[in-house]
Amino acid sequence: MERTWKLAAGAAAVLIFASGGALAATPKAAPAAAKAAPAAKAGGKAAAAKKGGKASVSLAKLGGHPNLNGIWQVMNTANWDLEPHDAQQAKVSPELLGAIGAAPGGKGVVEGGTIPYTADGLKQRNDNMSAAPKADPEAACYLPGIPRATYMDHPWQIIQGEKGDMLVAYEYDSANRTIYMQPNAEPPIDTWMGTSYGHWEGDTLVVTTLGNNGMTWLDRKGDFLPSGAKVTERFTLKDPTHMWYEATIEEASTFAKPWKISMVLYKHTEPNAELLDFRCVPFADLLVYGDLLKDKDAK
Repeated sequence: MERTWKLAAGAAAVLIFASGGALAATPKAAPAAAKAAPAAKAGGKAAAAKKGGKASVSLAKLGGHPNLNGIWQVMNTANWDLEPHDAQQAKVSPELLGAIGAAPGGKGVVEGGTIPYTADGLKQRNDNMSAAPKADPEAACYLPGIPRATYMDHPWQIIQGEKGDMLVAYEYDSANRTIYMQPNAEPPIDTWMGTSYGHWEGDTLVVTTLGNNGMTWLDRKGDFLPSGAKVTERFTLKDPTHMWYEATIEEASTFAKPWKISMVLYKHTEPNAELLDFRCVPFADLLVYGDLLKDKDAK
């Protein structure tokens, strides 16, 4: 049965799900909420006045630093394209995928809007675009690298103790990385995820990642992280469930100048929040080894 409801301007109401899935309003809650509103408003003004017009936010501490523990995830389209972009039809098999395979539009996360490629860097990016999506390491379930692991479609978890190194676990491909809480050093070997070194600057965790193998892409469009690139991340907890994230990327032969991406990270607060299993290697078998199966069938 359909039910219609409306809220008067300035009135408060509590919404609940009625049986059968329809939304219903409980207007009886409005008077109590209305009475409480002036007191809450006054209390908020008082708190703001004490802070020079800005309400204070109490952040949990761990070992004298903000407690970043928890499961985090983005709400943007950076993994499709870091730069501003329109929604687009699927590049492969649109006749089968239809709207399911379409890429959503996005306002971009690059400060200034455009990645400052050199001529050589832009040529490589364009070559990647032409070879996408098959050439994207994500399609073959390779590790995503830093910073891409942060803004993929999968959540990830920070494990922080009172002191010592930190661990970040990712749902995608069961990836992980250690953040060594020490001064930067020369990584012993280049890897997909690089080697990360962290320190605190006030309440901001600063992480420098070196030793990238030069094979990682930054998004599905074809933007990429060259070998020798330096990635500097900044994690700043704004309130218990929101964190501001920045990553500055530097490499002189590929980029005309250092450039930065920034975005909000959202903490999962549901009681049963956890990382689920997404070991994607079996999902990539046909992509990676499909030619071998064709050769076998041809014999």
